[in-house]
Amino acid sequence: MWVKVCGNTSLEDAQLAVEAGADAVGFVFAESVRRVTPAQVRAIAPQLPAEVEKYGVFVDASFEETVAIVGECGLTGVQIHATNDAALLSRLYEHFSRPQGAGGIRILRVIHYGSDLEAELRAVGSDSSVDGVLVDSRTATLLGGTAQRFDWEAASGNFRGVGSRLRMIVAGGLNPENVSEAIRVLRPWGVDVASGVEATPGRKDPVKLKAFVENARIAACKAGLELTVEA
Repeated sequence: MWVKVCGNTSLEDAQLAVEAGADAVGFVFAESVRRVTPAQVRAIAPQLPAEVEKYGVFVDASFEETVAIVGECGLTGVQIHATNDAALLSRLYEHFSRPQGAGGIRILRVIHYGSDLEAELRAVGSDSSVDGVLVDSRTATLLGGTAQRFDWEAASGNFRGVGSRLRMIVAGGLNPENVSEAIRVLRPWGVDVASGVEATPGRKDPVKLKAFVENARIAACKAGLELTVEA
């Protein structure tokens, strides 16, 4: 079970996530109460263990902006929430696969839960540039970090059907109290949390972080899923 803690705004919070056992941390470079600058992340990322994945979260960012931030901050992955460039993912994949690139990055594509989930999963499933699919909830004003869960029972068929061939990651409204249920119902490859482990918006709670990771690992074991997953 792969665990990502997103919306980190300080070295202290990122280190708390690592100490809790997270496999990956995320930094938001889009409009949000958790938004950070490249300069902030450039100071944080090198102080984290090399084996911990470091993701930049982007919304409508250009290819040039995304590449520049990945390089400046030493990121190992990108999470694309929205883009006006239909070729962005393939362009990023091609760029970072080249010798002159950054040595390869992981690419996560975000899909917001809705009636067209199955069709979107089929489309992403045919895209070889995508390493994983993060299914999130959204509101009229927020693309992520909503603290609202989508209908897990209704989505379970998609996760176990067409989504079973993909690295499916569940996000949106997760917290230490409900992550076990999400894993039991959806049987995802990974889980992603931000607001559910915060003390205040943009500040992580060490107790919640530890409980979230522990509960996710226990639930994965009970569900017969791998405790750790090769990324």
